Amino acid sequence: MAQPGIVVKWSAQASRILGAVRIVAAFVFMQSGTMKLFAFPVGVPPNGGTVPLISQAGLAGILEAFGGALLLVGLFTRPVAFLLAGEMAVAYFQFHAPQSFWPVVNGGTPAVLFCFLWLYLSATGAAAWSLDGLRENGRLRLDLIHRPGLGRGTRESGRSVEIRHARSS
Repeated sequence: MAQPGIVVKWSAQASRILGAVRIVAAFVFMQSGTMKLFAFPVGVPPNGGTVPLISQAGLAGILEAFGGALLLVGLFTRPVAFLLAGEMAVAYFQFHAPQSFWPVVNGGTPAVLFCFLWLYLSATGAAAWSLDGLRENGRLRLDLIHRPGLGRGTRESGRSVEIRHARSS
């Protein structure tokens, strides 16, 4: 049985949706790091300051701020996402799990969700709108409209903007 048109159209947008999820999640994730390192947008509770740079919290802030920035632009996505998934697993088991088994009780829900989201991105890659795509293909394609019937390998897939990058030999 053929799938309805909406299912086909929605499925064709998977790379763009994953790219949007990566960008939004990385932006939210970066805020934990900028809070620890720069007291932005707010400082670390209870006093609103920053954490010592040479500490476990300082290392976490560096990973979250700069790793999150790399994920935001989609650069070195697979290794960075794998590293950040590990960071979130350590954060959960070291700080949250000893308080309670249940993430909703121990405050570890964001750590669990980020851990598995980053683990997923380490397997799938950056998807659409990434510098990894530019590095691999020599161009960054930003599709604005998808036209059914045109697939990979075609130069035209709706209205699009291409940024070409000449590779140096």
